[in-house]
Amino acid sequence: MPEGSQGLAIVIHAGGYDRVHYALVLASGAAATGRPVTLFFTGRALPALMDGQGWRQLDPADDGTPAAEREAVLEARRVATMEELLEACGELDVRFLACEMGWRALGVEKPVLRPGLAVETAGVVTLLGGVPPGHHLVFV
Repeated sequence: MPEGSQGLAIVIHAGGYDRVHYALVLASGAAATGRPVTLFFTGRALPALMDGQGWRQLDPADDGTPAAEREAVLEARRVATMEELLEACGELDVRFLACEMGWRALGVEKPVLRPGLAVETAGVVTLLGGVPPGHHLVFV
């Protein structure tokens, strides 16, 4: 990690495509600059971690565009897509935590998680206990 840089932890609770997408932009950017990053997915953001392009189950983008359509627009404009960002975060060793309570709230007992991501099921205590003093904690 570059001298003077701090780690980043992002809590992603909202399931809107744009929010989840930009949280991944922040995470991949921070990780690419050598900062340790933890992503804590909960609530309606959790489907992004599911196998089979689970991000398609996310709520629409801020303008009401369905997730799959928004993905196609970003790809056409050569903006990193959800698929690319999830893959990049996995390759950059971003830590993925999936909220146990969030899965229960969604009624998902045994989620089938996206391959290529080392997703840990944990609670908020694990998140808070794993964010060292001086790291930034962002709520999206």
